[in-house]
Amino acid sequence: MKRQLPQRHDLAPLMKFKKPELSPKARRLEKALTIEDLRRVARRRTPKPAFDYTDGAADGEVSLSRARQAFADIEFHPSILRDVSAVDTSREVLGGRVALPFGIAPTGFTRMMQAEGEIAGATAATAAGIPFALSTMGTTSIEDVAIADPGGRHWFQLYMWKDRERSMKLVERAAAAGYDTLLVTVDVPVAGARLRDVRNGMTIPPTLTPRTVLDAIPRPAWWINFLTTEPLAFASLDAWSGTVADLLDTMFDPTVTYEDLAWIREQWPGKVVVKGVQTLADATRLADAGVDAVLLSNHGGRQLDRAPVPFHLLPQVVKEVGSDVEVHLDTGIMSGQDVVAAIAHGATFTLIGRAYLYGLMAGGREGVDRTIEILRGQVERTMRLLGVSSLDELEPAHVTALQRFGPRG
Repeated sequence: MKRQLPQRHDLAPLMKFKKPELSPKARRLEKALTIEDLRRVARRRTPKPAFDYTDGAADGEVSLSRARQAFADIEFHPSILRDVSAVDTSREVLGGRVALPFGIAPTGFTRMMQAEGEIAGATAATAAGIPFALSTMGTTSIEDVAIADPGGRHWFQLYMWKDRERSMKLVERAAAAGYDTLLVTVDVPVAGARLRDVRNGMTIPPTLTPRTVLDAIPRPAWWINFLTTEPLAFASLDAWSGTVADLLDTMFDPTVTYEDLAWIREQWPGKVVVKGVQTLADATRLADAGVDAVLLSNHGGRQLDRAPVPFHLLPQVVKEVGSDVEVHLDTGIMSGQDVVAAIAHGATFTLIGRAYLYGLMAGGREGVDRTIEILRGQVERTMRLLGVSSLDELEPAHVTALQRFGPRG
């Protein structure tokens, strides 16, 4: 083999040095290639009580585990020799066009996860062309989200309180601020047994104990942001001193019925979605009641442990009511492949909660942008590999849900 000394002009095209990234945050986010990567960064940077509030679920956390396992237990069936040079990830959802088949779900206590909170989520969602849902338990007011994100598509998630008049005041405020969709959440007659929060003594505001102080030492940025920004406030109440579970049990109304839902619909001018549907019978009754969408959800596994897996329920509900109402889905989504599988099985739309919060905790607004960027890339890549160029081309034949658990005979 003949050898020679390399010449400078020969080496130049072969060796390109990457410009160094000076921002530690940008370096962290650039290295995160999956939502699980963002989760690991979030865990390092967030005090344990706040991280566990996001990451945890109820009781033994079986519902959450099963929901994620359901998406892992799918088999894709790609078509070949299709022109997928361009893919369209947009569709019509509740009367408006969305750029991607997922939006940001309502999450509580968001500024406790990271100081930028709901404003980061809302502005990132609008930049990406997707909806943002504000929770009744959000930590930025209804009006402040609308002011910070003018022109965004905002949804408001309603918990019915024991104080009905106060609940409907929130609905009036959301309508006045231009929110176009109401997510009525119906799976919270009481708070689920979120044992991580109990063990961590999760309170609003955070309680300082020797353990929390020790936990804060390697996470000074979180505490600096928390202590030097506007004091924690809620979308729906002024203040609370006590545990999260106590707050939820004080607020949630176990007497809410279908008659209350009809009463709410009469007072809301926009679209109505019922969130927390977990049986075919309830989905059918809601479709007959004239709601605009049913959202299959077990609250991210945070209410009834061992509840039905929404992805498993999806095909039955779509078959029964999909021609009458939109069928949305959340719980367990950790990748763009999960989103594509849900759309292929008939979901109109999906919502992400933890995936968004992991990005928020990992890097604020830029972290939420990174979450959306990761999911968008995965959705587009999966569509191309399946041989489809639009969401409408996805169909049940593209996905088989492999059976791990099923009812005994």
